[in-house]
Amino acid sequence: MNDAVTTLADLKETVARFADQRDWGKFHTPKNLAMSLSIEAAELLEHFQWLEPDRCERNALSPEKLHEIGEECADVLAYLLGLANRLDLDLAKIFEQKMERNAEKYPAEQFRGRYGHEDIT
Repeated sequence: MNDAVTTLADLKETVARFADQRDWGKFHTPKNLAMSLSIEAAELLEHFQWLEPDRCERNALSPEKLHEIGEECADVLAYLLGLANRLDLDLAKIFEQKMERNAEKYPAEQFRGRYGHEDIT
């Protein structure tokens, strides 16, 4: 698998098969999956806690640290995909719709180089 050729459907199937092989469906309720997603996201944040922004970039991180961060990203993704599976969500379609709404909410010509509404004139 790699990002260039692996689809969301492939990833969702991998997560579903892994859970099915272990009979974990009874544990993978939407509540438990959402909680686990949040917990794993917090574990990802720990890797950046108290670091100056320039120390968070790829070239400033050791290969070991990058590996650990990647592992946490994989955990977050696995729980997100599991939640999407459980709720039968089409993530690609929902993502596309959300990005369209974001483009309307934050027009590039008004928000280029800005991050909030407070400095729009």
